[in-house]
Amino acid sequence: MGDHSGINGHPQPEPPSPPSLQSTGDPQLDRAVGQWLRWDRNPLTRAVIQTLVDQNQVSELRSRLGSRLSFGTAGLRAPMGAGFNRINDLTVIQSSQGLCVYLSRCVPDLQQRGVVIGYDTRAQRESGCSSERLARLAAAVFLSRDVPVHLFSSYVPTPYVPFAVLKLGAAAGIMITASHNPKDDNGYKVYWSAGPQICSPHDRQVLLCIREQEEPWSASCWSLELSAHSPLRTDPLEDINKEYMKDTSLLCYHRSLNRTSPLRTVHSSFHGVGHVFVQRVFEVFGLSVIPVPEQKDPDPDFPTVSVPNPEEGVPVLSLSMSLADAEDAPLVLATDPDADRLAVAEKDGQWRVFSGNEMAALLGWWIPEQKLFMLTTTVSSKILQSICIKEGLCYEETLPGFKWIGNRIHELQKSGHKVLFSFEESIGFLCGSLVPEKDGVSTAAVVAEMACFLHHQNLSLSQQLQRVYHTYGYHVSRTSYVVCHDPLTVNRIFSRLRDFEGSGTYPKTCASCGILHVRDIGANYDSRQPDHRGVLPVSGGHMITFWLENGVTATLRTSGTEPKIKMYAEICGEAGEKSDVSKLEAELLTVTASLLDEFLEPEKNHLIRRSL
Repeated sequence: MGDHSGINGHPQPEPPSPPSLQSTGDPQLDRAVGQWLRWDRNPLTRAVIQTLVDQNQVSELRSRLGSRLSFGTAGLRAPMGAGFNRINDLTVIQSSQGLCVYLSRCVPDLQQRGVVIGYDTRAQRESGCSSERLARLAAAVFLSRDVPVHLFSSYVPTPYVPFAVLKLGAAAGIMITASHNPKDDNGYKVYWSAGPQICSPHDRQVLLCIREQEEPWSASCWSLELSAHSPLRTDPLEDINKEYMKDTSLLCYHRSLNRTSPLRTVHSSFHGVGHVFVQRVFEVFGLSVIPVPEQKDPDPDFPTVSVPNPEEGVPVLSLSMSLADAEDAPLVLATDPDADRLAVAEKDGQWRVFSGNEMAALLGWWIPEQKLFMLTTTVSSKILQSICIKEGLCYEETLPGFKWIGNRIHELQKSGHKVLFSFEESIGFLCGSLVPEKDGVSTAAVVAEMACFLHHQNLSLSQQLQRVYHTYGYHVSRTSYVVCHDPLTVNRIFSRLRDFEGSGTYPKTCASCGILHVRDIGANYDSRQPDHRGVLPVSGGHMITFWLENGVTATLRTSGTEPKIKMYAEICGEAGEKSDVSKLEAELLTVTASLLDEFLEPEKNHLIRRSL
């Protein structure tokens, strides 16, 4: 484990000395520099800005201080370090002050209900920031205004925070995490009183309140002692853990079979929070699991993986697969660092890593059939739709991002409906409606139980997946992405698509195949509607979907958490023996290659290719 000694307790906040200022030649930047040096009490991040001032590094100062954080699909997320557009002590205090003010306006009994705060295991020695430290600073802000804080005493999976918000009746929840992002990133996710992440209009209003509350209120906001010893601070960990395991047990249907199953399972927590929680939920289900020893303990350096994202597949699952081979275990489960996502791999002759869409097909089949809802996002496979049509279930789609699914779950529950299963293609699953957030911990146990059940019938997950497709239709999907660190280039790419053959005209063909319809979320445009106005909410970022004559549906969108343009494509064939799957796959490959080459122009735009 990397040496991060002192991060949680140090650097100690200290009153800033009078700033040493010299003009950058930009009055607006000078003002931002002065604010940072006056407000920041973290000596490490303050020294970074002071050094840049002393060295007259104007472009770097502008890069760090010239813009502010904004809410994406997973809250505030950015690299840790000095600057108003980074995650650090000062920006977390500012964000917490803004949230506190907004909650005080919206929630009359805020001082009775309080807020829940959790954190993962990320840390960065250069800035002195860690998720735990940032969580304690967020707590100090609320405590300084006499708002009770339910602050977890140890790291927890992300879904524990909205779960605790619901169980404790809290006004809101905060989770300090960057999920599966690179090691130097961190984030600030906000959950509303009903459990789901905040979305419009709350996110915009919170940002406005943050802008109004940029200067730290008092020294109390920097007090780690306040968050440790205030009588208004409680630790919900033990009670919430018990409640979570009790509620998750309702997803277990075959405990006796689980206890006797010879099927062996390996789990990796990717150096994050997942190990102890997955071990416990497996005990609840009557299952056993073998941890990957090199990856079971938290380590913010993520030393054994190139990126801490199990969605990357074989390259980051190699340790798990090697252990599984040695242990004769055909099933590998991997949770990402904050344990809200789950990757699944199976050895059935050779190793196969299931996509999020493929696992959704299996989980959609597995969950008991009732007259209930299934939810997914617009860029995910339509396999749930096919299952719902055949089984008489209700089906809905939301914008990408589990915050939209979580809010729709809340709306459906308010009107007396129950949500059966939800997913997004980026390996985010929710079985039942235990919590309005994707949950890798409970899903891991559900998948393991499903595998044991199938094993008892001499079936593998792969074999059952083919049976699902045979029953409900073959859904062949493909995802990929390109990396682009220049927002101007991204905007130029999507502007070109909107004016492809003249002003206001979208592409008419892709891979020599006609495009029937176009939906552009950012422009509020949908050619399928009589007035050509979109019916989905307008969200930040770019997202354009194309419906082709050959049956392919393809979407290009910007990621809300990473510097990526993502591509999603799917083609659906008939149920039964009629579908030529190889032909469907070839058709899809041709279209996706054209989407990337003709629409994104990677070489011309200096994009970095990556296929999942």
